[in-house]
Amino acid sequence: MISSPAAVFAILSAVCMLFFYLDRSTGWRGFRYFPPLLWIYALPVVLNNVGVLPAKSAAYDALSDFVLPAFLVLMLISVDLPAALRTMGRGIGVMLIGSFGIVLGGTLAYALCSAWLAGDGWKLIGSLAGSWIGGTANMAATAAGLGLKPDDLGVAILADNIVYIVWLPLLLSSRALAERFNAWAGVDPARIRQLEAAALETGNTSEEPLQIHHVLYLLTIVAAVTWAARELAPLLPELPPVVSTGTWRTLLLTTFALALSFSPARRIPGSRAIGLALVYLFLAGMGARASLQGLDDAPIFLLASFLMIFIHGAVCLLGARLLRVDLHSAAIASAANIGGIASAPIVAAHHRQALVPAAILMAMVGYAAGNYLAVLTAQLSYLVGG
Repeated sequence: MISSPAAVFAILSAVCMLFFYLDRSTGWRGFRYFPPLLWIYALPVVLNNVGVLPAKSAAYDALSDFVLPAFLVLMLISVDLPAALRTMGRGIGVMLIGSFGIVLGGTLAYALCSAWLAGDGWKLIGSLAGSWIGGTANMAATAAGLGLKPDDLGVAILADNIVYIVWLPLLLSSRALAERFNAWAGVDPARIRQLEAAALETGNTSEEPLQIHHVLYLLTIVAAVTWAARELAPLLPELPPVVSTGTWRTLLLTTFALALSFSPARRIPGSRAIGLALVYLFLAGMGARASLQGLDDAPIFLLASFLMIFIHGAVCLLGARLLRVDLHSAAIASAANIGGIASAPIVAAHHRQALVPAAILMAMVGYAAGNYLAVLTAQLSYLVGG
């Protein structure tokens, strides 16, 4: 067994590096259905259960204490909410309605399936809601904030990927129904042309190369926000079992980082890429602490996840009808929720190539809302589950 924290860090980093290297160098089609995230979590689970990695290590504590707040701040300070609202207009409304569809779907799914799930099943629902409203970073942060056991996180990751395999083709194939849906919803054809023009204008921006002073700026921001959140979180009232000091810390980090996104800090290059790399490192660490026992809940939780996603889809279509938003924007809004920044551009490129920049902006809005609504989903699920 490896016990050195430095060696544990090296192995976890190497696991992350390995699967991204394989994804980029081999072009294996399997990564479309089972992306690097799934492997980056699963391989450390195996290494832990066969005795290569320890179940407890100072390295894992460091991931929770330092890496988690770092990736939350780095991912969120780059969110450009004004640009997203300016570009997508009512499309953002559809996405937010779809986000509440996740909250509703998760709550109803847990109400129906809680009798067959473990006592902490509401934490699983909340963590999956974090991923489907925002992205991987939201899932990791919500799981940590709610105190989800590393064993159980694997169930959420598995359900996330299996449902994604079904949902993404549905979003892509919906393009064939766009004209009929737009006519039924009363969408003004001029809106689509205006939307594409605004999206193209938004996409004509470029980020300057990352330099040393940018890294120092980012380190200072991360340290200051982390310090402020840790000092303030214990002062806020706990609402057990859902809202703990850890939950408040996650929500405070989110709030402070989003406030900074309205400042020049948003334009510091490199924050998103560095933040995403830390997300994968953190999830590898979660896998290294997990056993295989959590998979007992996988079949029933997968059923709950499919119920959750179809409620989200129905709510998205209803929102598009009420707001008179085209099906292209509705599909992108759902992809921005369920697949995040990795999937929204794919769906946008298939529906309307010009909407790719807007799809990225929409996914970033999901990052902004994900932690708040995931905690709300967990709270409501806990209440309906008794």
